[in-house]
Amino acid sequence: MDLSSEKTQRILSKYKFRDVAIEELQKIHRIFPGMTPSTGTYTFTDSTQKDLLKLVGNLPVKYGGRSYNIPILLWLMDSFPITPPICLLRPTANMVIREGKHVDAQGRLYLPGLHNWDYPKSSVVGLLNEMIAQFEEEPPLSTRTTGGSEDPHDLLAFVSNLKITDGGSRHHDQQLNKVTVIGGGDLGMASVMSILSKCKVDKLVFIDVAESSTKGGSTDLEIFSLPNVEVSRDFSASVGSKVVVVTANAWSSEQSYVSVVQTNVDLYRGFIPNLARLSPNAVLVIASQPVDIMTHIAWRQSGLPPTHVIGAGCNLDSERVSHTLDINLNTHKPAWVIGELSDNKVAVMSNTGLSSSVKPEIASGSATTKPLLDRAFEIVKNRGQRSWSVGLSIADITNSVLTDKKKTHSVSTLAQGWGGIGTEVFLSLPCIMGANGSTRLAGVSLGQEDDSKLRDSVSSLSNLMSQLRI
Repeated sequence: MDLSSEKTQRILSKYKFRDVAIEELQKIHRIFPGMTPSTGTYTFTDSTQKDLLKLVGNLPVKYGGRSYNIPILLWLMDSFPITPPICLLRPTANMVIREGKHVDAQGRLYLPGLHNWDYPKSSVVGLLNEMIAQFEEEPPLSTRTTGGSEDPHDLLAFVSNLKITDGGSRHHDQQLNKVTVIGGGDLGMASVMSILSKCKVDKLVFIDVAESSTKGGSTDLEIFSLPNVEVSRDFSASVGSKVVVVTANAWSSEQSYVSVVQTNVDLYRGFIPNLARLSPNAVLVIASQPVDIMTHIAWRQSGLPPTHVIGAGCNLDSERVSHTLDINLNTHKPAWVIGELSDNKVAVMSNTGLSSSVKPEIASGSATTKPLLDRAFEIVKNRGQRSWSVGLSIADITNSVLTDKKKTHSVSTLAQGWGGIGTEVFLSLPCIMGANGSTRLAGVSLGQEDDSKLRDSVSSLSNLMSQLRI
């Protein structure tokens, strides 16, 4: 193994754990001498690029009594070996990727060893052995035949001159409408059923989180085997999702409220970063409690843009208030409940009608709109947020993303910069939801009473965030 070239040394010098990374490369070379280190430029999903080390080679695999070489590529991030490599197949033009549980259509690999990476317990040597075992059970490549059939026995030899773009992944001409729901309790089940009824989905993955207090509903889905629904306990099944709904809440015997919320934060730490890696273009819809805090946590832990991490927040209340204003009070204008999901929430009204094609704006408060909003609030006041109600609300948000509907929902979003809010905090605000996530409506000046409620929410949420270990 030669790491002495000037370019290799230059790139290695930028690795945070350079000496440890070299030790790991030496171990890999001893056991897998065919895995050759070299340098390259990796392109991330946001189009940024970085010069990195990569390992290129063949994995020896036996299948059906025959031996094959599976061509693979491992990109080593500059925090390697603390963080796992990005693992890809390197198919030639005559090869077909056989998409499966641990391989997506672009050839990226998602294995338990990657999901559970924990250096120094985890290593590339262990990962390569895991790949061999997985490939011997289910070969990831087959020969492209003129008749259109794909036989895993007809694996082709490795061809090394394949051009790799975007980190080695190819884009689909047409993406599936895939949704993942995390958390197996009543709300998880209600979300699954509502999404199946409301949305046109090609595939819905339901993942039961073992540590969650809301586990348990997945068994019934497995028993009755609904069309287009996959039940899994492996987060890699979520790969390529357009929307990921998180309903999981952690078990907790803690006494203080901060400690209870901390258990949810710790639960999220175990899977939110991985979900973001598996579906980097997805919109995360958070429904765990407290929703404003957990949406903030999910945004911090995922590394996704704030437009792609939203909470169910006050969307249900908003739909109820709008319906009441339209049917009971004859206003025919949408309204949104904004602020914290608490007693401090307030209502605002649109300046356009329900059927208007004009981009909505929040109407300035007036002596005529506030009594109407207060009356609508009073009418819906005693309606609880049952699981099926929240599930329907989540399905409506999901549908707006999948269909690029551009409907305005009141969802928990980064509120910093809205209406003079200077603190990094998540609150429910009117947002246009579409395939590219959320776009906030412009802020307005609120009346003294409503503004005071919003400021109190900002203060209380910011205080709680400061007490959490994120």
